[in-house]
Amino acid sequence: MGSRQVTSWQDRNITVAGLGVSGVSAARALAGLGASVTVVDGGDSEGHRARAAELEAAGISVRLGDADTLPEGTDLVVTSPGWKPGSPLFEAAGKARVDVVGDVEIAWLLRGENAAPWLAITGTNGKTTTTQMLASILRAAGLKTAAVGNIGTPIIDVVTGDETYDVLAVELSSYQLHWAPSVRAHSAAVLNLAPDHLDWHGSMDAYAADKGRIYEGNTVACVYNVADPATEALVVEADVEEGCRAIGFTLGAPGPSMLGVVDGILVDRAFVENRQKNAQELAEVKDVNPPAPHNIANALAAAALARAFGVEPRAVRDGLRDFRPDAHRVSYVDEVGGVTYIDDSKATNTHAAEASLAAFEPVVWIAGGLAKGATFDELVQKSADRLRAVVLIGADRALIAEALARHAPEVPVVDLERTDTGAMLAAVREAARLAKSGDTVLLAPACASMDMFANYNKRGDAFADAVRELAAESA
Repeated sequence: MGSRQVTSWQDRNITVAGLGVSGVSAARALAGLGASVTVVDGGDSEGHRARAAELEAAGISVRLGDADTLPEGTDLVVTSPGWKPGSPLFEAAGKARVDVVGDVEIAWLLRGENAAPWLAITGTNGKTTTTQMLASILRAAGLKTAAVGNIGTPIIDVVTGDETYDVLAVELSSYQLHWAPSVRAHSAAVLNLAPDHLDWHGSMDAYAADKGRIYEGNTVACVYNVADPATEALVVEADVEEGCRAIGFTLGAPGPSMLGVVDGILVDRAFVENRQKNAQELAEVKDVNPPAPHNIANALAAAALARAFGVEPRAVRDGLRDFRPDAHRVSYVDEVGGVTYIDDSKATNTHAAEASLAAFEPVVWIAGGLAKGATFDELVQKSADRLRAVVLIGADRALIAEALARHAPEVPVVDLERTDTGAMLAAVREAARLAKSGDTVLLAPACASMDMFANYNKRGDAFADAVRELAAESA
C-alpha cells in the first residue's frame, strides 16, 4: 500500500485492531477524515468499556471481546504494533485480500505537504535513549522537533496536529517497521541486533529483515554500528536513494565516513571536508550521561543522524550535555557503605544486560525474571570476570544459575525463591552482604519483569526503594 494509492479516506471502511493508545489515535484520526471506523479488541474490562464509550460518542464503532473476526465490508486493517502477524484477524484479512498496516504507516500517509523529515532509529537496545538524545541535539540546534514513534505522543497525533516541526526524531520498533512498508526516512540508524521478540517474528532472519526496513528509501545517511556487522549488512541490502551514504559509528578511532572516539573526544570523520585526513571534534565523553560504553555508542549514533541533517558540532555537544536519560536506564540510585547501586531494570534481554555489566567492575549482579526463550551462556561467559557475586530472582532464575555453574562456578550465587513484594528488598540485602567497598550492585535482570512486577518501571522502583531503605538503616 503506497502513498500514491491514497487519494481520499472518505467513505473507506477501516478496522482498527487494538484499543490501546495507538489504536485510539488511529481511529480518531481516520474517522476525522471521513472513514467509517470499527475498532476491535479481545478485552472487555471496565477500562476497555470506558475507552469504547468515548470512541462511540465520536461516531466510531467498537467491538469488544472478539478480535478474531473481520468486520464485514472492511477494506483496510490498521493494527497496533504488538499484534502478531499470524493473528486470526489478519489471516481473515489475507483471505479477503485486505491490506494490513500499522499506525506508523498511517502517520506516514497522513503527512501534509512540506511535512517534517523523519530521522529514524531502531535496534534491539538503546532506541529510546538515542531518540531522546537526538531530539535534544536538534533542539540545541534551534530546530523544532519531537521524539515520537514508539515513545511519547502517538505519531499520528503529531503529524496531523496543529504544531509544525522542522524534523522529527522517530523511534521505530521491529513491530512497527513490519507494518510500515511505505516509510522513507531522511536518514536512519540500526543501533544493534541481538535475538529478541523471536516468538513474534518467527526467526532471527525475519526480525533482522524487519529492522532493516528502516533503511529503505533513505536519502542522506544509513547509520550502522561498526561493532555489529549485521547492521552494516542491512545497509548493504537496502534500496536507498542515489547518493545516500553508509555512516558507521565506533567506540574506537573512526575511519573515513565514521564517527568515533579519540582520546576521550567524540569525533566526526563523515560530515567534514576531506574526511580522509580531517576530523571534527563534537563533544567529550564526559558530556554523555551516563558515560557507559553502550551509551557513548548511542550518543555517536544520535550525533551521526544530527550531522546528516546538517546540525553544527556545537549543537551536538550542547544537546548531549542537556540530555537526561529516563529512569531505570543505568540510573544511579545511591552509595551505601562505599558500594554504588545502579538501576538498569530496562535491561530486559541479554544484550542489554551485557552492555550494562560491561560498564562496571566489580559487580554484584541482581538478575532474573521471564527469560522469553533466551539463553544465558554467552552473557555469563563474557561477564564472568566482572562478577563479585550474583543474586537471582524471578521465574526463570534457574536458567541463569545453570549458565553460571557452567561458566563461572567460582562466583557465589544466592538463589531467592520468594516472589512476594518483599523479594526485591531481600535481594538488595543479599547483594549488600556480598559487596565490598568500591563494588557496584547492579540490577540488570536480562529478563522481562511480568512474573513479579507490572513492568520494568515497577521493578526498578522496587529496587530503588529497597536501596533507600538500606541507606536509611545505615545512616
